[in-house]
Parts: sequence; structure tokens; C-alpha cells
Amino acid sequence: MEMDSLPNGNSTAGGATAAALVSAPSSKLTQLAESLKLEHQFLRTPFEHYKKSIRANHRIVEKEMSAVISGVAEAADSNFSREEAVQHLNSLVSRLQGLKRKLEEGSRTEHLQAQRCRARLDHLESADVENLSEWNNTRMKRILVDYMLRMSYYDTAMELAESSNIQDLVDIDVFLDAKKVVDALQNKEVAPALAWCADNKSRLKKSKSKFEFQLRLQEFIEYVRAENNMRAIAYARKYLAPWGATHMKELQRVMATLAFKSTTECTTYKVLFEAKQWDYLVDQFKQEFFKLHGMTVEPLLTIYLQAGLSALKTPFCYEDDCTKEDPLSQESFRKLAMPLPFSKQHHSKLVCYITKELMDTENPPLVLPNGYVYSTKALEEMAKKNNGKITCPRTGFVCNYSELVKAYIS
Repeated sequence: MEMDSLPNGNSTAGGATAAALVSAPSSKLTQLAESLKLEHQFLRTPFEHYKKSIRANHRIVEKEMSAVISGVAEAADSNFSREEAVQHLNSLVSRLQGLKRKLEEGSRTEHLQAQRCRARLDHLESADVENLSEWNNTRMKRILVDYMLRMSYYDTAMELAESSNIQDLVDIDVFLDAKKVVDALQNKEVAPALAWCADNKSRLKKSKSKFEFQLRLQEFIEYVRAENNMRAIAYARKYLAPWGATHMKELQRVMATLAFKSTTECTTYKVLFEAKQWDYLVDQFKQEFFKLHGMTVEPLLTIYLQAGLSALKTPFCYEDDCTKEDPLSQESFRKLAMPLPFSKQHHSKLVCYITKELMDTENPPLVLPNGYVYSTKALEEMAKKNNGKITCPRTGFVCNYSELVKAYIS
């Protein structure tokens, strides 16, 4: 069997070239594949919001249609006069027209959510080796918007999203919904939070959430603080008693505040009247909110930074003579890396202070008379430019290249 020759007449060289072309983007493909694995929240959040809109519209239809059918049945069974029947039917028609308006509004909301899901799928499908840099830049902006929204920098987040044309790739409207509840809790109001619990009752119950119970406890405490004990007792009978089977200890502790009052110095009950209880409710709401929308509790920016810092963290990073080039020399990064384990390094790696390149057998370290170590490559270039003179960049010490001593890495 005769084999066709390659155009350049060199099959070996051609094969090597092809292999090089294949292997060149392989690392980028691997990097891209690993990046896409981290986009779970990116797709789940709008999808959860989409499902929520569908469920809300479904509940509206069931409620209104049930009321209309009951109204028709009532009209059929009653001996209405002509005028009464017309008036009754007109009220049912008005109700159906109201349902139509609600469904049209709900349909627009569903369409927007579906459009957002589609835009995010298209964005992930557009990720390619050729435009990897641009795609990563967009992802960085998404991560920054997510961080700003979580830190309550809403205006800045919206401006960045608008200027970068990534409105469909970020969850501004979701966070704005949460903002209403957070603002109310910070103003010591529980009504919006309780309404949110009612809207998500089935899902909160499925996840065994205690958030609604904590809100009820806080509202009871506020009645006790205002010394309105009778209303507090009535409130407890109506809203707290149903929780007794699963949260009896917490109920007993809170009910004891009726005897201790808000001015008590008893630590066990005094803490229930402290302002930080509202901060606790805000934090708990955020956790429940993120869980329901498929979001991470920590900001994505924090997660990505900790992933990188986990590879850099060593005991040396926390010493006073840690180099400024090390990110962990900065206090903010040290704080972020505090809960992370130290990086497992089987062998020490020497990096040249001048070139930032690794010092190994191909580029061995050279020791100056003052004890500082730099790579051969860096010092040879310095010697060529300065007639054989070497100047230590950290101390200013000057010596001849011939005075350097080679160090061996074990």
C-alpha cells in the first residue's frame, strides 16, 4: 500500500508540527473546561427565579378560577333577581379581567426570566479557546458585580453591568428583592420578611428552615420590650404555639422574658433584647435567600481568591520578612487566607528576586558575598551591562562577578 507524501516532503516534521498545534491549545481547553465547572450558580439562579415566577402565576390562576367557579355555582343555586344576577356576573367578569391582567404581567416576567436563561446558555456556549481572554474578562466583571451586590453597593453594580452590557448575565433584580427585606429588618420591621417566608413557605419547610420561627420570636420580644404583655401572650398563642413540638426549649426561654422584662441584667435573657439580634436575622435571611436561589453563601470573588491563596499559603507568608511580592504579605489577603490550610510543598522552590523566574539546575542560584542569592541568568545579564560588576538590588552592595559562589539545590 502506497502512502501519500506530505506537501513539504517531510512526514516527521509535519507530524511534529501537527502535534504542536494540537498540544498548544490543549492546556487552554483544559482551563476552559475547568472554568465551566464553576458556573453552577450562574445557571441555577435565573432558573430558580424562573420556576418561582411560574409557581406564583399558577397559584394566582388556581385561586382566582376557584373563586369564579364558586361564584358561578352560587349564582346557579340562588334565586337572584335579574338585576342581582347581572351585578353578580359583572363582578365575576371583572375578576376574570383582573386575572387576565395579572397573567399578562406574569407572562412578561416569565419571558424575561426565560430570556435570561437563554442568554446565559449562549454565553457559556460562546466560550472558546480563541476568545478565552475576552470571556474571562466578562466573567471577572460578573464576579465583581456579584460582590458589589452582596456588599450592598447596588448603584455601582448596576453601572458596571450597564457599561459592560452584561445585565442578563448578573442577578441585580434578585438582589434588589432581597434588599427590601434586609432594609426592613435593619429598620426593625419583620412584615416584609414574614411575607417573603409566606411566598416561599413550602421550600423553607422542605429545607427545615427556622427563619420564620426566629422572626416570630423577635416580634414577641418587641411586644415584651414595649411592656405590652397581654398582646405578647396573645401573639404567642397564635403564632408561637404551633412551633412548640419542635422548638420547645427556645419557646420556654423567650416566654420567660415576660417575667424578666427588657431591663433584666440576667445574661441569659438580656441578650434577647440586644440590637445585635436584628443583625443575626439579617445574616440568617441572607443565608436562606442564597440557598433558595442556588447561590453560594460566600461571594464568588472570595471563593476564587481563596482558591488561589490556598496554593500560595505557607508558614513563611506570616513571618515579618515575607517578601512584598507575595500576596500574603498584605493584611487583607492574610485575613482571607486565615481559615485555609497551608499549601503542601514537598520541595522548596527558589524564585529569583530580579527576574521572578524559577532557579533550578538550568538556571542555578549564585550567592553574593553579602549572602543574598539571585539566578545565574539575572546576574550574567547584569555583569554584561556593567563591565563585570554586580550590584545587589536589595542592599546596594557592589562586587565582581568572579566573587560569586554557585549554590546547589538539594
